[in-house]
Amino acid sequence: MNILIVHNYYQIPGGEDTVVANEKKLLENNGHKVSLYSRDNSELNKLSFFRKLALPVTTVFNPRTYMDIRDIIWNQNIEIVHVHNTLNLVSPSVYYAALSRDVPVVQTIHNFRMLCPGATFYRDGHICEDCVEKGLRCAVRHKCYRDSRIQTLACVISMKLHRMTGVYRKLNYICLTEFNKEKLLKLRQIEENRVYVKPNFAFDMEEWKPCRKVDRERIGQYVFVGRVEKLKGIDILLRAWKQVEGIYGDGSPGLMICGKGPMEEWCKNYIKENGLKTVEMRGFIPNREIGKILAESRALILPTQLYEGFPMTILEAYGVGTPVICSEIGNAGSIVTEGITGLKFRYDSSEDLANKVRMFENRPFMVDREIGKQYSALENYLQLMEIYQSVADDGHRHKYLGSVHK
Repeated sequence: MNILIVHNYYQIPGGEDTVVANEKKLLENNGHKVSLYSRDNSELNKLSFFRKLALPVTTVFNPRTYMDIRDIIWNQNIEIVHVHNTLNLVSPSVYYAALSRDVPVVQTIHNFRMLCPGATFYRDGHICEDCVEKGLRCAVRHKCYRDSRIQTLACVISMKLHRMTGVYRKLNYICLTEFNKEKLLKLRQIEENRVYVKPNFAFDMEEWKPCRKVDRERIGQYVFVGRVEKLKGIDILLRAWKQVEGIYGDGSPGLMICGKGPMEEWCKNYIKENGLKTVEMRGFIPNREIGKILAESRALILPTQLYEGFPMTILEAYGVGTPVICSEIGNAGSIVTEGITGLKFRYDSSEDLANKVRMFENRPFMVDREIGKQYSALENYLQLMEIYQSVADDGHRHKYLGSVHK
């Protein structure tokens, strides 16, 4: 197949960029011709004054994107347009360009932006779905996008306009979890038969398999991997660990915190003030090293306060057989199976987290090797091809599963 991947990079790199790179590599490894159309929001810093004034308009519909996509489809004989992110410079004009050439569009849903201008269903320290229940005006009132009423208004206008044109019902969607799908279908113009569920995958999982250790080779350690901030529940984790040390005393397991963020100093002060002896702040750890740390740890702890997108650290833990003690909300909670791949706790309760660590200490287990296979590159490729086949026009359907390379 000839596939066009479309992605708008944010100014700060994130997990979506990794997914785009992984899927492009996966498709090319299996013999497909892949074109990438991308824009980068760092371009915004170089725009002239007048072009910046036009941003509210081009965020809604960018004529440059429309013409570029039409030309690429024609010149490269594109059969599928796979979109990841459109904010700000690509804009939803990519949808209209592809449909004008009668090429099907697949949109991967990495976050909740089609329902929430802030994309997270989170504001003012709590989960918020007001835009779904009460309307998008709530987002403008609370300045949900970048704490700016003007920028939020631009997002809301774009969302309302494209809902009115009906373009969303003509697209096909890949949700990363069933939880994602359930939320997306709250946008009633989207038909359920156009929504597919396919998780992310990680090439590194294959490389980390040799790191996997049996239970008796693991050390008495738990690990947190992520940005050190309140949204990721770092304060919940440390308050829970104070209780863990209170339970086990000198025999307490260790806690390793891998990552950087705005609450680093708060964490160091909390550790010092409360005399926590088993917590180690490691700062930034290269991804290659994370696999080894996960492989020798009893469990990954993910105390997120958000619905999240699809935390890649969960896949990385599964890849080396490490279970996950996770908040019971959102996508992260839906990926973890209680007692099979981990344990779940009430997301805002340090007491419940401490109890789940104690429960795990009393009865530790590992993730079965077979679990990781559903997140392998091979399995993901097969799922992606099934989706592409099902959205292709009847007259252009082919069998693409002939030769599969790991």
